[in-house]
Amino acid sequence: AVVTLEVDQYVPTHKFADFEVNDLLKQNIINKGYETPSPIQDQTIPLGLEGKDVIGIANTGTGKTAAFALPVLHKLMNNQHSKALIIAPTRELAQQIEEEFRSIAKGSGLSGVLLIGGTPMGPQLRDLRSKPRVVIGTPGRIKDHLERGTLHLNTFDQVVLDEVDRMLDMGFLPDVRFILGELKEDRQSFFFSATMDAPVRTLIQTFSKDPVMVSVKTGDTSDNVDQNVVHYTSKEDKIEKLHDVLLKDEVEKVIIFDETQRNVERLMQELVSRGFATDAIHGGKSQGQRQRALKRFKETEIDILVATDVAARGIDVKDITHVINYAIPQTYEDYTHRVGRAGRAGKTGHALTFIVK
Repeated sequence: AVVTLEVDQYVPTHKFADFEVNDLLKQNIINKGYETPSPIQDQTIPLGLEGKDVIGIANTGTGKTAAFALPVLHKLMNNQHSKALIIAPTRELAQQIEEEFRSIAKGSGLSGVLLIGGTPMGPQLRDLRSKPRVVIGTPGRIKDHLERGTLHLNTFDQVVLDEVDRMLDMGFLPDVRFILGELKEDRQSFFFSATMDAPVRTLIQTFSKDPVMVSVKTGDTSDNVDQNVVHYTSKEDKIEKLHDVLLKDEVEKVIIFDETQRNVERLMQELVSRGFATDAIHGGKSQGQRQRALKRFKETEIDILVATDVAARGIDVKDITHVINYAIPQTYEDYTHRVGRAGRAGKTGHALTFIVK
């Protein structure tokens, strides 16, 4: 079965208060200010609660974390033997999922562990010894623990794969197949992906039973993002043009994309030396540095974040006004992922792409 939702004319059929979920979870959701579900939540939550396998075709920023968190946590609360594994392609996304799970499950007594690279093994081993019922992590580190014998998944009966397409793009297919092969055979699966190409489809078909597909069609890029180009003639002209853009009043919170770790670092230092409150995230930074930069950006201690594509995947910061493609994205899909960072929550955002004359 395939349910396709046209977002702009979508009318939700539920309120969060209507879902038949555990009272504590429902109260936490309502306390978070959630009232009307987004299209993906409206469709996925009831299917998840019925125990169905779900494939969600949706971009970042559509509310998909809560779409799987509620049914997964509800089952954990109602069935003492249930355990859940959530796999995400990047550390940042895994951390964001963990934060969301924590806030929805507040006061439930459920224990979890975050298994991501770039962080010490000690605390992870300690958390694993206490037999957590929720394991959230990236493929490489999860596999690492399986091979060391510090994690056993044969009793896990729920699994979520978020941003499957990006996991496969990043070369995680063998790890993901290995991990899925370790889970309990009788299980419920949730797969989320922005695209549904052949490798994604094959993986899902191999590891799911009669899934229902929910597709949220938002058009290719967000309709509430105003897209434009900036022409420049030379390297010097390019940085001056960027400087001028950043001085404009309406430019409040900005992500600037550049190509390589080195370029990102260089551009950040240039902007700092020009007096802009700027930080950077890229793969060459430690987990702690990336987290601090993201926190400063969220809390508006800095209003400019320079990033590479991979590091920025899964960033969900509500009030970004501008996305600037200082380097042209490699693919159209990268472009839509970047641009989708602006114009969240019904506000109009702006995307500027720098193009040489």
